Amino acid sequence: MSTEAELPKTVLITGASAGIGKALAHVFAANGFDVVLVARRESKLNEVAAAIKKQYGQMAYVLIENLADPAAPQRIFDWCQAQQISVDALVNNAGYALHNEFLEAPWQAHLDFLQVLNVSVVQLCHLFAPAMKDRGYGRIINLASVAAWSPQLKGNLYGAAKAFVVDFSQAIDLELHPHGVHCTALCPGFTFSEFHDVMGTRGQVSKLPRFLWMTAEEVAQEGFDAVMEGKPVHVPGRVNQGLTQVMSMLPSSLKHYLSKQQKVM
Repeated sequence: MSTEAELPKTVLITGASAGIGKALAHVFAANGFDVVLVARRESKLNEVAAAIKKQYGQMAYVLIENLADPAAPQRIFDWCQAQQISVDALVNNAGYALHNEFLEAPWQAHLDFLQVLNVSVVQLCHLFAPAMKDRGYGRIINLASVAAWSPQLKGNLYGAAKAFVVDFSQAIDLELHPHGVHCTALCPGFTFSEFHDVMGTRGQVSKLPRFLWMTAEEVAQEGFDAVMEGKPVHVPGRVNQGLTQVMSMLPSSLKHYLSKQQKVM
């Protein structure tokens, strides 16, 4: 019998310096995975890596990359090849949101946004999934959002980008699932993390009731369990599940009407 299955598996996580990405790094490490941590902030990644090594005894590699650079996904893949790191699980978590309405933001801002949230996700899957398929084992989590189903904000690309992630994840899961590779679109709602601080929306979202919120650790654990169980789409938390079910049944005309009633944030 091959000893390959007995070797430690490795997960590569983008946006791993904080929030859900950091929490997922801890969940995977707690389940015996070595981790490759990818993000822009070196000091934050080093802190996460040190904590994982100390707490779980797993290997933790730090790779500084900005996924807004179109060349970044190939560099990430080439680095793993050069280090002879076999990536058994991939978590495409890196992401952010734009404040401006569509016409107010410069084109480069939109281009960078789509590169991070959509293009890099697809490319990293395209680079790492073939080896997973050949080995007969792989786990992919693509971070989407309940925003994929919600009424849209005026001129905002975030919901559209996350809807793409949901559809893409289901499509590649259909292709890869028969080969032992599971892909899950993880669709959290409001989550306690640095996301809202970085985006400058902490003041607005802090007014929302507590029952709408989950911790990054709760989301991460549900995401890990979902991909291991082979769920192509998972919305963490019963409140979020109920909201997405309601939103998915709304006719597009009503969604558009509700969007028009929203105040500009």
